[in-house]
Amino acid sequence: MMKDSQKGSSPAWFKRLGPGIVTACVVIGPGSILSSTKVGATHGFSTAWVVALGCFLMLTYVTLGARLGVITGESAASILSRKTKRWFATMVCLGLALISVAYQFGNNLAVHAAFNAYRPDGADSGFLGFLFDWGIVIFFNTLALLFIFGFKDLYRVLERIMMGFVGLMLLAFLINLVFASPDLIAFAKGFVPSATNDRGESLISLELVALLGTTFVLSAAFYQSYLVRFRGWKKDDLPSGMVDARVGALIMMVLTLMIVATAASVFYGDLSVDQVMSMNASDVANQLRPAFGEKGKLIFCIGLFSAAYSSFIVNSMIGGFILSDGLGLGDTPNYKSTRICTALVLIFGMVVSLAVTNLGWNPVSAIVAAQAATVIFAPLAAVLLWWMTASKDVMGENRNSLALNIAAAIGIIAL
Repeated sequence: MMKDSQKGSSPAWFKRLGPGIVTACVVIGPGSILSSTKVGATHGFSTAWVVALGCFLMLTYVTLGARLGVITGESAASILSRKTKRWFATMVCLGLALISVAYQFGNNLAVHAAFNAYRPDGADSGFLGFLFDWGIVIFFNTLALLFIFGFKDLYRVLERIMMGFVGLMLLAFLINLVFASPDLIAFAKGFVPSATNDRGESLISLELVALLGTTFVLSAAFYQSYLVRFRGWKKDDLPSGMVDARVGALIMMVLTLMIVATAASVFYGDLSVDQVMSMNASDVANQLRPAFGEKGKLIFCIGLFSAAYSSFIVNSMIGGFILSDGLGLGDTPNYKSTRICTALVLIFGMVVSLAVTNLGWNPVSAIVAAQAATVIFAPLAAVLLWWMTASKDVMGENRNSLALNIAAAIGIIAL
C-alpha cells in the first residue's frame, strides 16, 4: 500500500494526532478537575468564557513549542544553551522540573482519592488499611516505573495509552454532564465575557486563578518541542502539528467545560463558598451520589482516575526529560538519563504524598517552594519560548506571525 505522501495527499486529520493529545492529558489532571468543579459550584456557568480564553492561551504556547521543535529539530533547552549560557538554560529547566514535581504530588493524591471514595467501613487498619493508605499509591507508581523502563519505543506506546485515557475522560464526564441536565441557555450565556456572575458577584477569585493555572501549563507547552521530535516530525509536517495542537486544545476546552457545567448544574446555589473551598476530590465524588446515584459517582471516579494517572505518567516525563536536558545529560527516550530523571520525579511525588497522607507531614515548605518556582519560571519560560520562536536567527523565515506574537503577548500578561 502506498503511503499518503506518495499519493500526494495529506494524511487524514486523525492520523496527525499525537503530541497535542499527550499534552491535553497532562493539562486535564486532578488539579484541573477540582478547580473546574469549584469554579462551576461558585460562579455557575458565568466562567465559560474564561475557560475558552485559558485554552486559547494554552493553544498559543503549545503552537510555539511545536513550531520550535519541528522547524529547528532541537529541544527548547538545547536552543537556550546555544543562544544564551548553559547555566541559564540549566536554571530554567530546573525551575520547570520543580513545577512538574509539584503537579506530581497532586496527581498522587488524586489517584489515592479516586480509590478512597470507595474505602469500605473498617478499613482503617490491617491489610485493607495498608492497601488504601499506602498500597494503591505504591502500586500505581511501580506500574509507571515499569512503563518508563519497560518499552524501547516509549513515545509510541505513550501516545496510544494517552488516547485511551482521553477517550475514557470524554465518555465519563459526558455521562456526568447528561446526568446533570444543564441549562443550555444559561451555559451559552456564559461565553459572553463578564466580570461578574449572574448574582452580581465578582468572578475574580482564588478558584478562578487556580483554574487558569491548571489550564495554562507552561512546562507542558515547553515540552511540546520534545514531543514533536519524538514523533519524528520535520518541517514538511508542520501542518500536521498545527492540526494536532488545535485538536488537543479543543479536547482540553471540552473536558473543562463539561466539568464546570456539571458542577454549575449540581452545586451552584446549594453549597456555600466555604463548603466549596473545603472540598477535595473524594468530597466531590461523594456529593455527586445524591444527584447521580452510585453509578454517577463511579463514573466520576473513573474520569478522575483517568485524568490523574494520564497526567501522572506524562507529567513525570515532562519533569524528567526537561531536567535531564537542562543538565546536559540527554533529551530523548534513547538516553538512560531521561528515564532515570523521570523515575526521580515519580518517586519524589510518591514519597511526599505518602508522607502527607499517612505520616501527618506538613507540606507547606514544599508547596511554597513549588509556588515560588511557578511564579518565577512559568512567565520566564513563556518569554523565552516567545523570544526563540520570534527570532529569525532561530526560526528563519518561519518565525512567528504578527497574530501569533500578539496572542503570545496576551499570554504573558495573563501569567
